[in-house]
Amino acid sequence: MKILLDIQDSKAAFFMELLKNFSFIKKATQISENKAELIMDIKKAVEELKLVKEGKMEARNAEDLIDEL
Repeated sequence: MKILLDIQDSKAAFFMELLKNFSFIKKATQISENKAELIMDIKKAVEELKLVKEGKMEARNAEDLIDEL
């Protein structure tokens, strides 16, 4: 399982050291704010796509998306 946490900068070093001391933690990696936002944006897009496929959300056409950019 993977978990994405938002930790205060002042506590990040302590928290990373704490994680390293648990034998069941395979790997603890620090990522940039930009990468974290990208992961969350992709997750949101996948969830929206699932809703569209289930018919619970209406898809936007590509022209509207391009105009928004």
